[in-house]
Amino acid sequence: MRNRLRFTPVALATALAAGLLTAAVGPAQAGPATADAPAAVPAYYLKFDKSSVTNSRLYLMKSVAGPDRVLASYKAGSGQTTNTCTLNKGWLPNGTYNIEFHRTNFDGIINGYVIKISDKKCHNGTKRTELFIHSEMRPNGTQGTIESERWTNSNPNDYYSNGCIKLNPGNIKNLFSKIGGLGWSRVTKLYVVS
Repeated sequence: MRNRLRFTPVALATALAAGLLTAAVGPAQAGPATADAPAAVPAYYLKFDKSSVTNSRLYLMKSVAGPDRVLASYKAGSGQTTNTCTLNKGWLPNGTYNIEFHRTNFDGIINGYVIKISDKKCHNGTKRTELFIHSEMRPNGTQGTIESERWTNSNPNDYYSNGCIKLNPGNIKNLFSKIGGLGWSRVTKLYVVS
């Protein structure tokens, strides 16, 4: 009995130290590799992979062990030039963005379904503001007659934007449905990569 008591504190101290080490290190987190991405990414997130101004991809992702899982993928455009420092025309700088809010009835320069993302400085310090994920539609989500409210799908010009991420109307509605099914509070980050 005395030997057991003598070794119990040592065994307990060893077990506690191992537990603290595991808690301090934590499990490995998957996610996109970006210069300013946090060590841990949310369970669900958006990733915009820049390829060209009118033909890039926006992904709804789930963090899992190993490569993260793509839940949905959409053709998307961003800007009118690849210079990330060009105000109102350049595509988005790489990095992490917060999702600030979403609306299905936004009424502004852009309309309808929108996801507002945080401001971002490009490599030379120019601050990019008024950034959204959006489409071309009327405030009520239907198609209009003026250019900014009418999607034609006849050429890539509909994918040009003033520096935002732009999807076709059907795809942004599908994205809203998928995120709504997960819960908007669970999708809080956008990672932009190239």
